[in-house]
Amino acid sequence: MSKHFDVAVIGAGPAGYVAAIRAAQLGFSVACVEQWKTPKGDAALGGTCLNVGCIPSKALLESSENYEKVTEKFADHGITVGKVEFDVAKMIARKESVVTKNTKGIEFLFRKNKVTWLKGHGKLAGKSEGGYAIDVSGDAGETVTAKHVIIATGSKARHLPDVPVDNKVICDNEGALSLSAVPKKLGVIGAGVIGLELGSVWRRLGADVTVLEALPSFLAACDEAVAKEAWKIFTKEQGLKINLSVKIGDIVQAKNGVTVFYTDAEGKAQRLECDKLIVSIGRIPNTDNLGLDSVGLKADERGFIPVDGHCRTSVANIFAVGDVVRGPMLAHKGEEEGVMAAELIAGQAGHVNYDTIPWVIYTSPEIAWVGKTEQQLKKDGVAYKVGSFPFSANGRALSQGEPQGFVKVLADERTDRILGVHVLHAHASEQIAEAVLAMEFMAASEDVGRTCHAHPSLSEVMKEAMLGTDKRSIHI
Repeated sequence: MSKHFDVAVIGAGPAGYVAAIRAAQLGFSVACVEQWKTPKGDAALGGTCLNVGCIPSKALLESSENYEKVTEKFADHGITVGKVEFDVAKMIARKESVVTKNTKGIEFLFRKNKVTWLKGHGKLAGKSEGGYAIDVSGDAGETVTAKHVIIATGSKARHLPDVPVDNKVICDNEGALSLSAVPKKLGVIGAGVIGLELGSVWRRLGADVTVLEALPSFLAACDEAVAKEAWKIFTKEQGLKINLSVKIGDIVQAKNGVTVFYTDAEGKAQRLECDKLIVSIGRIPNTDNLGLDSVGLKADERGFIPVDGHCRTSVANIFAVGDVVRGPMLAHKGEEEGVMAAELIAGQAGHVNYDTIPWVIYTSPEIAWVGKTEQQLKKDGVAYKVGSFPFSANGRALSQGEPQGFVKVLADERTDRILGVHVLHAHASEQIAEAVLAMEFMAASEDVGRTCHAHPSLSEVMKEAMLGTDKRSIHI
């Protein structure tokens, strides 16, 4: 007789493992199906994010930033350092240890909350007497049933047609996080979040990095003021070569590297010769071989599972969350959807406010934002006011040697309600949280501007930008 659960979650990335834990907290019997295995063949929780995405990339970003601080910034503090060397193998080993600590932490949370981990690929196998059947094709294949199902199978890197990714010479995010040495010349196709982050890691360690982007604009999703300043910092100050409006042609791999043939913005034929190539042209949902048709579901033309505003599919008691559904492919967005699905199953009022989901690009400086950009407000005909304040006028930022960037606030001209906040700074990922909280509580810019912020702190820049919407900034 097959095992039966109240809730079965397919996928143990951020959306899936959070959904499983929350459902268990609510008193349900829960199983979570996950097939991920490490290069050593060990089963692991956490999905792409913890294993080959968010967490390992931040570990390498931190290592490369520390190296750059020693070589380029310590002298300003009166700290003289002799010959500086780095060990790529040790950096990669540290990255792996950080990943392991995180994935093992989820295993602990599963045990603590009595979530059953079913190791293998989960596939829907039709309706059953108790709800739905799920085939688990792992080392010990089995079929389980569950009354409720949450699909959280995440996404995978999109590859170029006819360009084989071996993750040794031509890499996606996975291979780019495990290079054994710093390439002399590194090519990156795609100037999005992943391309810029990974390009930044290897640039700091000495690689000559060239980024090829098909779009005519840089960071089109960002506020234009942020994108303009980031372009200046990345290209003129840091030396990233970013070519826009390119059309990729043939990609030829040889013994000594890769040659990318492309046409530039003026239509001229060009070629990029590099030791390694990173392909980062977006991600696509993991909806293959899920058995969706067995329960009456079907992915759309882009591979996403259609859901309503609460992540319910068209089939009763089946939810889909995270990268397999509409909206931004962000781990924290998936986590919130996972919690919402579990709470709705429990009869609670689960909810996700999609207007207050923060975005972060972990370059140096970081870029973070929440809400509307100025160009969106103009397009929508919304009357707004702007407040902006630079970190170069902040005592803490100057003392830390991190004066680059600014905070920009967009507020409704009539009601003063905050509509969007954009941060460009070394610690933007931490600072955006205050703006998200303020918007979640529907705060006015005056509310934050009149809130006492510690001095000296970077948070004062947020306060000053809020005051700036009424031309009341004090320190500029």
